[in-house]
Amino acid sequence: MTDKKVWLITGAGRGLGVDIAKAALAAGHAVVATGRDPAKVKAAIGDHDDLLALKLDVTRPEDAQVAVETALGKFGRLDVLVNNAGNFYAGFFEELSSEQVRNQIETLLFGPMNVTRAVLPTMRKQRSGLLLTISSTAGIVGGAFCTAYAAAKFGLEGWVESLTPEIAPFGIRTMLVEPGFFRTELLTAGSTTYARPSIDDYAERTRETVAAWNSMDGKQGGDPAKLADAIVQLAGIDAPPARFAAGADAVQTFEAKARLLLEQADAHRKLSSSLALQQG
Repeated sequence: MTDKKVWLITGAGRGLGVDIAKAALAAGHAVVATGRDPAKVKAAIGDHDDLLALKLDVTRPEDAQVAVETALGKFGRLDVLVNNAGNFYAGFFEELSSEQVRNQIETLLFGPMNVTRAVLPTMRKQRSGLLLTISSTAGIVGGAFCTAYAAAKFGLEGWVESLTPEIAPFGIRTMLVEPGFFRTELLTAGSTTYARPSIDDYAERTRETVAAWNSMDGKQGGDPAKLADAIVQLAGIDAPPARFAAGADAVQTFEAKARLLLEQADAHRKLSSSLALQQG
């Protein structure tokens, strides 16, 4: 049992999850770091008295339940859930198989739902907690080659936005984090699966896109360690933001989408406003 705040982080074996775990530990919190291979998780983060590494495949609800029960058995409480685990199925929609699309949504949308469902009873009982979900600017603005990924991230945004008023009366808060381009492992072979090229009409654009993304891997401008520190900082304030635009490019994405929505609202305002039933 501990009087420290306890964080449960998914996808903590590599990438941003490792940085968030290290930042939370450095800030004096206890951390339950999870991944499909807990040995890899522990090796990535290092030894720490307040660290518990557990197996958790977010696509398996039973894994989430066992992880929560084990965490409570050791620390007695859960204060922050970080839904971070993810992968990336990239490609043009026609070339992505239905199985790949389903796998994408299973990990990025149903995965956080599984873990959140396991955590919520404890947070309701405590009448406190923070559900912190790593989304993406791809959940704000869609783009070519990202149909499956954006579908999952847009779903994540709508789910969290709708969940927020349901759990607010119990003292549970939410925060969506939308990173732009950070130097994580998202574009590596271990995280990204490309659709198998099968349609000539897309072939040239596929080659160009894959080449561009491969050249970008490891050269993204965002520092994941700084992002992790920012996340820990925001999680510690009384009223965390509903959404956090992570990175200067993310701020620009937010602003551009806001302007676009206003333009679209104005484009056919007269027609939009003429659709009411006639009275009398």
